[in-house]
Amino acid sequence: MLPSTAMSTSPRRWKAVSAEAVQDCAVFRVSRTLARSPSTGQVHPFFRIDAEAWVNVVPITADDEVVLVRQYRHGSCELTLEIPGGIVDPGESPHDAAVRELLEETGYEPSAVLPAGSLNPNPALFGNRVHTFVARGCRRVAEVKNSAMEETHVELVPLSEIRAQVREGHIDHALVVAALYRFELEERRSP
Repeated sequence: MLPSTAMSTSPRRWKAVSAEAVQDCAVFRVSRTLARSPSTGQVHPFFRIDAEAWVNVVPITADDEVVLVRQYRHGSCELTLEIPGGIVDPGESPHDAAVRELLEETGYEPSAVLPAGSLNPNPALFGNRVHTFVARGCRRVAEVKNSAMEETHVELVPLSEIRAQVREGHIDHALVVAALYRFELEERRSP
């Protein structure tokens, strides 16, 4: 067992000594910061990924189906099953980005869009936030409008089957699973 003094101490902030841009990768930027340890005084390098805010949206149809997209992801080199989402464009609100991404990736339009919270995608590396929205009353109104860099295919999955999709690994994108959990928490809170 640890001494009680070890349990009562809190971590302290590190002080940035210098920071420099390392690479601009279009959808994110990489920076390197030299930061001083509050415990030892030693300076260490840390890398950070800076990106615009992201959105993801849990779209639900009137028939309690979740509108999902299947797409190829270059990071995992796999086809994934996800909720729609993307980058918040400059001057755009996260709410408007969620509605836009839903329409572009699925051709579905909601009757209502409500916020379900925001999270840091990975505080060890990222400085941005991902904003989650729940879109209700989604109905197909248009064709999918993919850019030249993406190809999404719409799949409707009954809401009652979403947990099994996650449990069985069919949905394994961590930010999607986090959004589905936020959705579930909002559902429990609603009367």
